[in-house]
Amino acid sequence: MIELVGASRWYGQVIGLNDVTCTIGPGITALLGENGAGKSTMIKMITGQLRPTTGEVRVFGHVPFANRTVLKEIGYCPETDSYYDQMTGRQFVQLMARMSGLHSKAVRDAANSAIENVGMAERADTLIAGYSKGMRQRIKIAQALAHDPKMLIMDEPLNGLDPIGRREMKELLVRLAGEGKTVLISSHILHEVEQMTHSILLLHRGRLLARGDIREIRSLIDRHPHRVRVAMDGARQFAPRLLELPYVLSIQFDRNDPQMFEVQTTEPDRFYSKFAEIVLQDGRRVEEFYSPDNNLEAVFKYLVTG
Repeated sequence: MIELVGASRWYGQVIGLNDVTCTIGPGITALLGENGAGKSTMIKMITGQLRPTTGEVRVFGHVPFANRTVLKEIGYCPETDSYYDQMTGRQFVQLMARMSGLHSKAVRDAANSAIENVGMAERADTLIAGYSKGMRQRIKIAQALAHDPKMLIMDEPLNGLDPIGRREMKELLVRLAGEGKTVLISSHILHEVEQMTHSILLLHRGRLLARGDIREIRSLIDRHPHRVRVAMDGARQFAPRLLELPYVLSIQFDRNDPQMFEVQTTEPDRFYSKFAEIVLQDGRRVEEFYSPDNNLEAVFKYLVTG
């Protein structure tokens, strides 16, 4: 669906994006990076707002810049707000659907469906000027959906939403991806991204630092031992058995909880398997077992800071 080949974008002497090559297909892909990493530049090139200085960007096999055939298949939710405040939410979504190329006879039903999907049916006929930040965000998402595009480009789509709204929008995006749409989400809230997808693109200072499945990327960072936290009865009697395993580096007990300890291991998969075997042999009861390193935030930290 999306293909970048050696794509770079320069702003004078400043690098916005530097020699990025990747492909993005159906499902949800998270575009991650700190401020200034190049996320917005990449999104603007995909959505046809910028040309690459060098290299190629193709969407559905075509150059997206000023290409109406491509752009009508993209639903775009930008991070910044730009509304006609004296319109109602419904009027705004209808206008944007019409501008996206939808036939005038289909606009009303399409707008109503999108508004319903984002939970704005009850407030759709009030002026946008009176909307809260969360309501504005919902209506902005609605306009991206209204023309039923094959691809959704969502730049910080959960901004301004309350916890219920955030959950509803995550569920909506997951459902749309399940229907075969390509969904590219730019976000800085790592744990929320992880609830939607394990497929990431990590940009750092304009370069593509990592891509693929979070778990596979984490497994490749073998110079950083994985931490595993365990809470169980008889922890101090049980833990020394784990030190006999060649891939266990250390065990540290929690000062405040005698039943809690942390293991550092170089081979987490082998450790998980052996740990389960030993627990079953001893008939132990495990209250808690998790890895604080086996998540997106840890991957991000390791890759960016080294």
